[in-house]
Amino acid sequence: MTEASLEALARQALERCRAAGVRLALVEACTGGLLGATLTEVPGASAVVERGFIPYSYESKVEQLGVPLALLQAHGSVSAEAVEAMAHGALARSTADWVLVETGIAGPGGGTPQKPVGLAFLAVLQRGGQATVERHVFTGDRGQIRRSIVGRSLALLVERLGVGDLPPTVPAGG
Repeated sequence: MTEASLEALARQALERCRAAGVRLALVEACTGGLLGATLTEVPGASAVVERGFIPYSYESKVEQLGVPLALLQAHGSVSAEAVEAMAHGALARSTADWVLVETGIAGPGGGTPQKPVGLAFLAVLQRGGQATVERHVFTGDRGQIRRSIVGRSLALLVERLGVGDLPPTVPAGG
């Protein structure tokens, strides 16, 4: 995913959040701040982005987000169960209306046959609603995998916001 396409998705996500009056929390357990950096590169992001969490370790997921250690031990931090628990924890610990969560294995190491490099779980959750969780296996080097996770996360948020009357944003010169 190119920088221009990520910027276009970030602009679209922010426009849709603003149009819907949404404040957003981010949980980045794989990209380490790339999602937040991508969004906050766009002027005016502070009207939407309420806060971010970067819980890399089991301890931080437990301490920052209240994810039960037993859940992490049973399913791992790269799992549908973990990403949904992080989503609920982030909303409980913020004033955001929606949360966007990602966890995964960016590589080049850390993969197993059951959980290969490139595996990612994404979640979006509206306060009081049901989480939408997606499982993906992205390909490429570490940077490509991280950009793909950010891109799909932003696209998932745009889809879930469901504001059909806003035109898509295109990158300048494109």
